[in-house]
Amino acid sequence: MEAGKPELKLHNTMTQAKEVLKPINPGKIGMYVCGITAYDLSHLGHARASVSFDVLYRYLRHLGYEVTYVRNFTDVDDKVIEKANKLGENALALSKRYCEEYLVDMKALQCLLPTIQPRVSDHMDHIIKMIEKIIEKDCGYVVDGDVFFSVDKSPNYGQLSGQLLDHNRAGKRVAVDPRKRNPADFALWKAKPGEPRWKSPWGPGRPGWHIECSAMSSHYLSPRFDIHGGGADLKFPHHENEIAQTCAACEDSGVNYWLHNGHVTNNNVKMGKSLHNFFTIREITAKYHPLALRHFLLSAHYRSPLNYSRSQLERSSDVLYYVYQTLQDLVEALSPYQEALKDDNGKAEETAEAKDVIMKVKSEFESKMSDDLNTSPILTGAFQDAMKFINVSIIKLKKKHPRKQGMSLLVSLVEVEKAVREVLDVLGLLTALSYAELLKEMKQKALARAGIGEEVVLEKIEARRIARKNKDFETSDRLREYLAIKGVSLMDISGEDTVWRPCLPSSSTPS
Repeated sequence: MEAGKPELKLHNTMTQAKEVLKPINPGKIGMYVCGITAYDLSHLGHARASVSFDVLYRYLRHLGYEVTYVRNFTDVDDKVIEKANKLGENALALSKRYCEEYLVDMKALQCLLPTIQPRVSDHMDHIIKMIEKIIEKDCGYVVDGDVFFSVDKSPNYGQLSGQLLDHNRAGKRVAVDPRKRNPADFALWKAKPGEPRWKSPWGPGRPGWHIECSAMSSHYLSPRFDIHGGGADLKFPHHENEIAQTCAACEDSGVNYWLHNGHVTNNNVKMGKSLHNFFTIREITAKYHPLALRHFLLSAHYRSPLNYSRSQLERSSDVLYYVYQTLQDLVEALSPYQEALKDDNGKAEETAEAKDVIMKVKSEFESKMSDDLNTSPILTGAFQDAMKFINVSIIKLKKKHPRKQGMSLLVSLVEVEKAVREVLDVLGLLTALSYAELLKEMKQKALARAGIGEEVVLEKIEARRIARKNKDFETSDRLREYLAIKGVSLMDISGEDTVWRPCLPSSSTPS
């Protein structure tokens, strides 16, 4: 970790307490996050998990850690096979397609690629070897080509979730099998005819759901590593079973920090495919910019439930539009002085006010993020003060030539922008696009939400210009309100010119 950076505290599900992050290997972090079961387009629940752990990945790197980030794809699973059979398609081909679709969504949401993205189908040898070790340790048993894990051989079973052995939930993905020694025992290997199968010492079959992550995390990070993450719904049985399996197979095993993100809810009910109350990422980003969705997902603490709300997405869009517009205004204001800044070559310093703004932006951000990744409320406080500083300074710049007041104002604006960009970058709220290009994309999304094209907006602007010229202010106000209801705000600038920008939709009813 870089000198001068604050200690990072993370809430450990295992201990139910915030703990200071102390890596197994100084300066290095091994992190495994359970990825998607790839059989359909990903929904907001997947997006929240991905964004939450992407922010952790980014912040760890910001602190100076070398991070090995592993996030798996489950491409061998009951749901994959069921969907493939329904469509008459090869199961692995179907899953590969949805893995690729997921990565398209992740790119749009500005989630960095993990270091490694293993797929279950590529790791059968590792899975089989781990099952063999579990059987050797007398923690697993074979029945008719199936292999089960014996939970009675795991004395600490339930330590992560606090769940007592519950026969129904422990075998969540399959009906309770009477061949089990204990109804809570779970499958390590399944000998299912008519499904994708691999050779094994117990006959052809495929792995159970839980063993895959134990095998892949052990292979890429070792049986003992720093951070394991996933959605709160994975605590039991998935992560509980992972712990039991890995401990049975490997003597020196364990995860130092278990992290779990909260659910996305719809009307305060967990969003999920099984309940048919979900929205795919694509459905949302058809009308909202992916960065607005990312901002929305970060608007609540990652461990808290997040209730889906169109009004919250509108607010996220509005906040980001303001941020990018302010930064675009800054780019335009500094454009005439690029040569002067280059000639100054770092001689001038920021003003005392700018130094204070920069210090507060950095310290507040790192203080909150180091307290269990506290992103809520997002882009407020010192960050908002930095936006105000930029806007006020731009006005000063327009009123008075900087040569008359020294280069300090220009340098101050450049340095404040750097501090602001650093925060946005760690939060994943910047892309390779310019501010102007981002603003253009956000305007297109606003038009999609409004259900109108830009030509309609321009027609209304022209009709309003004529009405104002004729002093027909009633018509002028009605046209403005018509657009405001649709989330389009008009701003009159010099002369008779009017520009538009997205805004929070007005609640009024047009006459």
